[in-house]
Amino acid sequence: MTLAIFDLDNTLIAGDSDHQWGEFLVGRGEVDGAGYKAANDRFYQDYLDGDLDIFAYQEFVLSVLKDRPLEQLHALRRDFMDQVIDALWLPAAEQLVAKHRQQGDTLMIITATNDFITAPIAERLGVPHLIATTAERDPRGGYTGRVAGVPSYREGKVERLNSWLEQHQESLAGSWFYSDSHNDLPLLGKVDHPVAVDPDETLEQAARERGWPVISLRQTSVGASS
Repeated sequence: MTLAIFDLDNTLIAGDSDHQWGEFLVGRGEVDGAGYKAANDRFYQDYLDGDLDIFAYQEFVLSVLKDRPLEQLHALRRDFMDQVIDALWLPAAEQLVAKHRQQGDTLMIITATNDFITAPIAERLGVPHLIATTAERDPRGGYTGRVAGVPSYREGKVERLNSWLEQHQESLAGSWFYSDSHNDLPLLGKVDHPVAVDPDETLEQAARERGWPVISLRQTSVGASS
């Protein structure tokens, strides 16, 4: 089995779904507007800077899910997909995923964004394996507002992936990983074929120094995977 692993935000979609979810909630009046937006923006800047407290951020994000009926949450998420994610969709990303599917590779998304937000995006892309930060569920099926287990962020992505590989008795032989972010350098350094996708400045410099391919999915064609 050859794994083709993809980061999600700003890699397969043209934006950050976690941050955009916060913007969406503010626009819908579901949260305290000014205060929530300021905190959401501050956390996102911390992420860009590589200084994010992932537990604090995810508990900020997941607090919105707590004590809300699932029907209401699912309706909000459907609207988010239709109104926000559709606008971030990248046809070239779909082409890249399809190329690996046609090669017989096993497709996986690994993302720091929580599974409530990312599960329908992975499903739409036809990617069967998703490793995301897990939103803890309560015994009634709702959400507690907390993170369950290890968030899949930075070294946490490596830890979560290693657990998946052990569980499935698989390895990273021949594996690919596509990402835009310097936060993914720990995992990019583990795979056989790391690819920088529309990378931030830090990742682009690292990719150039290490001889990794640098591609864009914001364009109309896919240039690096064979």
